[in-house]
Amino acid sequence: MSESQSTRTVIIQNKQGLHLRPADLLARLAYQFESNIEVENDGLSVNAKSVIDLATLGAGPGTELKLSATGTDAEKAVEAIAELIINFTDEDEEAVDTTESESSS
Repeated sequence: MSESQSTRTVIIQNKQGLHLRPADLLARLAYQFESNIEVENDGLSVNAKSVIDLATLGAGPGTELKLSATGTDAEKAVEAIAELIINFTDEDEEAVDTTESESSS
């Protein structure tokens, strides 16, 4: 397969922005693809496979992000990440298991 390039611009809908939990989900998703994937905010472009790099974007709610990928699965990668960013909501935060561990006495 030949390498391809894909780009897309998305706007963060989550009212808490791209904080660590969605950044972690994004990086985990990005790792499923072979392509090199970048996320850009306000001129700063970072590796989508790095939670720390994503956190440095300071991307709050309403922020426009440019997604770009180069590789054999670039288009699929950009579309999957765009869907994650668009559809990540605060309800996803609440769906995460926050059950307190029971201590044995």
